[in-house]
Amino acid sequence: MKKLSLYFKGLTAAAIICFLTLSSSAAPPEKQMFYELKIYRLTDPGKNAVFDRYLKDAYIPAMHRAGIPSVGVFKPIETDTAFGKMVYVFVPYKTMDQFDQVFTRLESDAVYKEAGKEFLDAPYNDPPFSRYESVLMKAFAFMPEFRPPSFSTPRSERIYELRSYGSWTEEKATKKIHMFNEGGEMAVFEKIGANAVFYGQVIIGSQRPRLMYMTTYENMQSQKEHWAEFSKHPDWQAMRVKEEYANTVIKALPYLLHPTDYSDF
Repeated sequence: MKKLSLYFKGLTAAAIICFLTLSSSAAPPEKQMFYELKIYRLTDPGKNAVFDRYLKDAYIPAMHRAGIPSVGVFKPIETDTAFGKMVYVFVPYKTMDQFDQVFTRLESDAVYKEAGKEFLDAPYNDPPFSRYESVLMKAFAFMPEFRPPSFSTPRSERIYELRSYGSWTEEKATKKIHMFNEGGEMAVFEKIGANAVFYGQVIIGSQRPRLMYMTTYENMQSQKEHWAEFSKHPDWQAMRVKEEYANTVIKALPYLLHPTDYSDF
């Protein structure tokens, strides 16, 4: 008990509750959020300014009016070959009904349409992006709600690591999700303080079956240190060799991102 008390020392109440939830054998909460991740591809990096004006002045305020308090906007780090060519927009919904209601609300929001006209009604021969992909996910049972991180470092230094795991079959995908939930992989991230934002099963989108999740760090050095700690953690070492979790992932695809200065988190 003394060791457990020392471990909890300095953790926030929310972190302690989350750790106990992930570590217990009790049934996880039933209600799980849904996440939409929009991935925009730009042929002209110069269009980032158009994106920023649209998201900051039109889209995010409209989402707030529609009842979505937090919208995340992220872009690839400077050393990524995709720097300047991608924009990631993350929207959490409490229910699928809310997803539908927000979609309808935006369609009838005249303020939004006027503020976003430069982006929404751009010339057909000079669009702000080539195409975009919209991925819809359902939160994992053992982390049913997204959790925005809180850092004191400048936004330009913070690292948001989005990872995508595709699986060979539906059964292998189910096993990998089990590994995160009941298997304890999420609990390891919690123990090392990797600041998970969300874990989601892709239910609509390309490259299924797959899952996606995001962890966050104060800076690049912190990201490297946390992954080094994760890789040598005894709990991870024990679960990674279990036969039931063999060949559950084709390839882990990591994307290192910075939050924009107007992102809600």
